Amino acid sequence: MKKTLFLLLLFLCAALGRLQAQWSQQESSTFRFGIHTSPMWSWMRTDDKLLEGSGVNWGLKMGVQGEYYFAPNYAITGGLGLSLGHGGELLNGYLKGVLLPQSNLSDPRLDTLGKDARLHYSLQYLEIPFSLRFRGGSGEDSPLRFYAEAPIFTLGFLTSAKGDIRGNVPVRGEDENIKRDVTNLALSWGFGLGIEYEVSSSITAVGGLQFQQIFTDMTTNKGSVLPPNASEWRRENSRATANALTLRVGVFF
Repeated sequence: MKKTLFLLLLFLCAALGRLQAQWSQQESSTFRFGIHTSPMWSWMRTDDKLLEGSGVNWGLKMGVQGEYYFAPNYAITGGLGLSLGHGGELLNGYLKGVLLPQSNLSDPRLDTLGKDARLHYSLQYLEIPFSLRFRGGSGEDSPLRFYAEAPIFTLGFLTSAKGDIRGNVPVRGEDENIKRDVTNLALSWGFGLGIEYEVSSSITAVGGLQFQQIFTDMTTNKGSVLPPNASEWRRENSRATANALTLRVGVFF
């Protein structure tokens, strides 16, 4: 799957680059095509105070982006990309544990997570972002400009989900398939700020920061918990979301 998605991105880069080269100068002044490979830091949280976010993931975003300028400094953008290593860690605060849902884990001793056990999520999404973009500069002839993108809405389609169990567990579970425990669609919003530098008439380098927040529930809530002072297990029904900060590094043609 990863190889197929990577080849798809390469094909899109080549195809869009060829189209860009064939357009006239007038057309290219209203449309730009770019590629980016950007490091990312993400973390998770829930609305359950006993299931806390406790760690940060390092990941990578890469993809292609097109911009259509309907006014000299205002554009509509769209793209296609991969988000690798999205997620974070959730720390179990329930004294008597969390019962995992018909666990995919190979060791039955990991069916129940004890207090202070940590479930680490490493997720991969195929992303389709679109946004509004504004850019400006210190002068008409200046090669240096700044830009702002807001709002950035992103559709994320889950392609892979791996989980590690760490901390207070009898056996460490590593790189387990937890796709059945993660929702297939993630909706997010965000914003970005940065600068761009015109290297030549056809190449512009871009650098900036982008914030992203997944606002839909990321987990399917198939597990069970035993709350304090309760005598029966109940279905775990927390709402898990994630934030990400991306150092955007790219080139426009």
